[in-house]
Amino acid sequence: MIPKRILDHVSKPARYLGGEYHTPSMDKPDALKVCLCFPDLYEVGMSNLGLRILYHLLNERPEFAAERCFAPWTDMQAALRENGLPLCSLETGRALKDFEVVGFSVQYELCYTNILMMLELGGIPLLAAERGEAFPPVIAGGPCALNCEPVADFFDLFMIGDGEEALPAVLSCYRETKAAGGSKADFLERAAGISGVYVPAFVRPKYDEGGALTGFDCKFPVEKAVVRDFDKAYFPTDPIVPSMEIVHNRGVVELFRGCSRGCRFCQAGFTYRPIRERSPQTLADQCEKLIRSTGFDEISLNSLSTGDYPGLKELLPKLRALQEKYQVSFALPSLRADSFEGEFADFARKSSLTFAPEAGTQRLRDVINKDITEEDVERCLTQAFSLGYSTVKLYFMLGLPTETEEDLRGIAAIVARARELFFKHRATKKELKISVSVSTFVPKPFTPFQWEAQNTREEVSRKQDLLCDLLRQRGVSLSWSDFETSQLEAVFARGDRKLSGVIAAAYRKGCVFDGWSECFRPGLWAEAFAECGLRPEDYTGARAHDEVFPWDFFDSRVKKSYLAGERDKAFEEKVTRDCRLGCHGCGASARGECEIAGHPRKSVEKSLC
Repeated sequence: MIPKRILDHVSKPARYLGGEYHTPSMDKPDALKVCLCFPDLYEVGMSNLGLRILYHLLNERPEFAAERCFAPWTDMQAALRENGLPLCSLETGRALKDFEVVGFSVQYELCYTNILMMLELGGIPLLAAERGEAFPPVIAGGPCALNCEPVADFFDLFMIGDGEEALPAVLSCYRETKAAGGSKADFLERAAGISGVYVPAFVRPKYDEGGALTGFDCKFPVEKAVVRDFDKAYFPTDPIVPSMEIVHNRGVVELFRGCSRGCRFCQAGFTYRPIRERSPQTLADQCEKLIRSTGFDEISLNSLSTGDYPGLKELLPKLRALQEKYQVSFALPSLRADSFEGEFADFARKSSLTFAPEAGTQRLRDVINKDITEEDVERCLTQAFSLGYSTVKLYFMLGLPTETEEDLRGIAAIVARARELFFKHRATKKELKISVSVSTFVPKPFTPFQWEAQNTREEVSRKQDLLCDLLRQRGVSLSWSDFETSQLEAVFARGDRKLSGVIAAAYRKGCVFDGWSECFRPGLWAEAFAECGLRPEDYTGARAHDEVFPWDFFDSRVKKSYLAGERDKAFEEKVTRDCRLGCHGCGASARGECEIAGHPRKSVEKSLC
């Protein structure tokens, strides 16, 4: 464990203490020792629902003992190096190199250098090819695994898709292989046959003389892992209670996985298909158990679009009963403007309200398939102000395909209309506060916009300046994403294996915590790209319709031809309606796995995504 003399001199020492309430026992001498690593701060990682699920799932099984490790802040990194101490787990203080398997949850592209930092501090060589039998297999999962080629050289194995069944299968495979006297190579050979598993050593990208990707030598195809019966899927109702305040300091339940809306910029909306839900009774039971076991006074109802949960009318009375019984509140994130109404709006009442129109005009919302109208936006704002809301947060994107100056002016028009509606329908004497957040569009794999270009620095600066001028209004604040971080995210989102060298070079120069503004050093990243003979612009431009992508050998269960068709419809400004109203043939439902029910349809036995 980390000595007190070090903890006394670092910020927020509770990040490194462990011993939280509900920490499971690690007294399992015959269990496989696994370390689940999160390449960001404790307070970020402990807010991640996926990590909570996998950690407790493994520890409820006698054959596994899973511990946690989070990225140390810069002061702790320096202290570990100065004192010659390794990065260790929270539960037992074991160094990463001494575990049998080390796994990373990779949620965000700008955490890549943190992975290298944690490996190095944990005593593990950075490159998978240099580890041999002396070091544990290093595996990873999470959203970034959908295109993990930029970090492929650092990992032995990736898990694509849902991890509740895939991770135990991989770990059991390792136990069985080692028990039989097999090598790491034997394990990887066997694990590659598990649904959702990708072994980079078994896939070799092929390039032409100009450096363009032309295809792959694949030993195994890779199909995304899917948990089919979501209502019965594992969920921890007595999770660890952090001993310090974390980013989302509350209990969380997951209403359903997937989304039926099909916003064309949204990776999660396509990659989490097929759509699967939990029943209202299951959710109510989970909420009550969380309240009783943790003491949280707020429970978040998570999904990609909470208002689309089909069992909402049945669930709300159950939650109201819990509110009265335990004096708790429920947070409803991911609200759409067209779902904030009636009983739901009253139940969702908070001090502030967040909506994401994404674009300023109906034309551009049709392009991106954000299927809400001006009337929806006005109706939800009117309802909110009449209920006493005085603080509204509005989220937009800048640089979307086909965007014009008129679309940007539309953002200001929505804000101006919100001000009018507030003073017309206000039910409070408080002053109106409108926070406008504008992020730069990042083209993501497995979306209809994976072929599109990202705006250049000059384009982004010009548009941000225009918005600054347009939104100089009382009670209105504007924030936007930094261009360099958005560009780097786009590079890694659509990048190939050649970028592993850039990431390693940037780390050697001192780049860590790149997602944190106080640590991000774009000049060092520019040097790393130059040293490797690459440019960020090589990855952020428009892609040809028939171009081979670094992720093309992954089966996300949504057909590439469907995504291409949605791209065509975007440029025709045509909307694809909510697939609860009828299947559009994306491919995810071909196996009969979509399970959202309770909506009027044509005669079908099963809901389709």
